[in-house]
Amino acid sequence: MSHRNTRQPFIMVALLALSALLLVGCNTMEGLGKDIQSAGRVLEQTADRDN
Repeated sequence: MSHRNTRQPFIMVALLALSALLLVGCNTMEGLGKDIQSAGRVLEQTADRDN
């Protein structure tokens, strides 16, 4: 058995795992952005109400 045949499944699994991590990371950052945006809106509304 050549090294190429033994490495191929490992490389495929590694690429799939990396792809999954990247997708999860994107969703996490999107959620964080929405949370920050929401907090900013509340802060802005509070500041407007106090003026």
